[in-house]
Amino acid sequence: MVISEKIHCLIIGSGPAGYTAAIYASRAGLKPVMYQGLQPGGQLTITTEVENYPGYPEGVMGPQMMKDFEAQAQRMGADIRWGMATKVDLSSRPFKIEIDEEKWVEADSVIIATGASAKWLGLESEQRLNGYGVSACAVCDGFFFKDKEVAIVGAGDTAAEEALYLSKLCTKVHMLVRRDEMRASKVMQQRVLSTPNIQIYWNSETAEILGDKKVSGLRIRDTQTGETKDIELSAFFVAIGHTPNSGIFKGFIDMDEEGYINTIPGTSKTNIEGVFACGDVQDKMYRQAVTAAGSGCAAALDAERYLGALAFNAAHS
Repeated sequence: MVISEKIHCLIIGSGPAGYTAAIYASRAGLKPVMYQGLQPGGQLTITTEVENYPGYPEGVMGPQMMKDFEAQAQRMGADIRWGMATKVDLSSRPFKIEIDEEKWVEADSVIIATGASAKWLGLESEQRLNGYGVSACAVCDGFFFKDKEVAIVGAGDTAAEEALYLSKLCTKVHMLVRRDEMRASKVMQQRVLSTPNIQIYWNSETAEILGDKKVSGLRIRDTQTGETKDIELSAFFVAIGHTPNSGIFKGFIDMDEEGYINTIPGTSKTNIEGVFACGDVQDKMYRQAVTAAGSGCAAALDAERYLGALAFNAAHS
């Protein structure tokens, strides 16, 4: 293994968490280097208008917001690069990270901000209308469909929570469940079942999302009979889960059964001293831009303290 570069603070991944970590790490003099990953800016680059992030009173388009974050991090001095981490060796310090399957770098500290990817159904219409009525985040986008009819697909706690959230904004929520029962906890099921404007379609799946330039309806298929029917609505929410982008860290970093990185409560610290995690790769509860940014700040502060302690100990050893 040939090491091509030594980095003081390496940030893997971009998005609100990674860019905020870069801003704080730069201001702390850590000379951070960021590799943005395959999707610079993360999930917000495939959203349309963002209205719930503080500081944008008129709202902002997701891609523009991420450009603003990136520009601020660069102005503070962050070295932001195109590329992705493809392999890691976190067994000893300095940590070793492979970039683009081509070169290896060493890092005194690592901030993981690789995010999570929404699971999709795989329909052509789903991808074509993504951002035009199709969304994987009801909390993010539900407000745009206030007083309209919407649909949501999913059967777990997340789907139940998002259906309940939408029921407070929308006139009716059509909820598709593939089987004759939900996976959600009993208390969540009861809340959904007792909400009058949520209609559940048991043994049902999405055959097609209807609409040309925006969602106008949904074609539902009965999984037992194969029969289909169309309903008119304005939005379609996918709530079948997320996949944390943590695969390359398996075997080194402690994770839960779904692959979310475990951090010490109240911090961004992982089980490996000097490795920190922030944003959606370790947050399966909130998954908002503002909470991701907050955790990116925490990761940079934790890294600053860690590196400061290393320097102090080296100077006094």
